Amino acid sequence: MKGNPQILDVLNQLLADELTAINQYIVEAEMCENWGYDKLHKAFHKISIDEMHHAEWLIQRILFLEGKPTIKLNELLIGATVPDMIKSVTTSEASAVEAYNRGIALAQEVKDEGTADLLRKILAMEEGHIDWAEAQLDQIEHMGLANYLSMQSEGASE
Repeated sequence: MKGNPQILDVLNQLLADELTAINQYIVEAEMCENWGYDKLHKAFHKISIDEMHHAEWLIQRILFLEGKPTIKLNELLIGATVPDMIKSVTTSEASAVEAYNRGIALAQEVKDEGTADLLRKILAMEEGHIDWAEAQLDQIEHMGLANYLSMQSEGASE
């Protein structure tokens, strides 16, 4: 099925964002593991896996619409500290939410409900990532960074 060129452009832009996010979250997950923050390692790793699924679904949709997936990365925003990493989740994912909302609007405008449905599915997951990050930032604010970080090692109580 031949897809709308504007939709294919948006899907490829979103794909670049997702491929960038995968790499950013994997690096941050490994940094957290290196620092002994096993729970944060698992959380960032899980988000990176979600982003891999998003990229996979976008590639599938691009191919279905007879487009060519373009593989490129945007600039990575690797945090130097745990709070920076978590803040970058809120920043990156807020940009993603905006981009997905614009993509959904375009898909509806050109009457491509299949693409709109896919983008809504991914949008909900991106909003979940923001919710997780905001909860982490709230915990840091309430208990202090040192206490928060002490809870992020494998031996900390759940």
